[in-house]
Amino acid sequence: MKTPRMAFAALVACAALTACGGQDAGDGTGTPSPSEGSPVTSAPSTDPADPTGPSAPPPSDPATALPPTKRPTPGPSLPPGPGANTISGTVEAGVEPGCLMLDGFQLIGGPRDVLTPGAKVTVTGKPQPDMMTTCQQGTPFTVESARRS
Repeated sequence: MKTPRMAFAALVACAALTACGGQDAGDGTGTPSPSEGSPVTSAPSTDPADPTGPSAPPPSDPATALPPTKRPTPGPSLPPGPGANTISGTVEAGVEPGCLMLDGFQLIGGPRDVLTPGAKVTVTGKPQPDMMTTCQQGTPFTVESARRS
């Protein structure tokens, strides 16, 4: 150390590091930090009057319980609703990723497990000529239902 000013700065830095390092010496004394936690000294109370104990979900009321839902069984299809159209054909991939085309229409929505490129399908839905999309081709067609044919 060439100057007393540098020696003093080095001494202050060492003192600061020593003081910071001494706070958590790991000797087992002192208070635990929030990340260390504290040891469990007693089991949680099971007394229903004790609000700190574990709580069980309230028993379900049979009058308010929901019945299990049933999946619709495949059967005859209903005619499309007002303004809806049915289109059949082979799904093609569009020029943009994730875009699907069918007979000049860009398919919007619908079950992706049914609507895959190369699949022969029948879809029901509504054309949306005023809708803007990023697919850059075809008239947008919002799919209400789709099935393989």
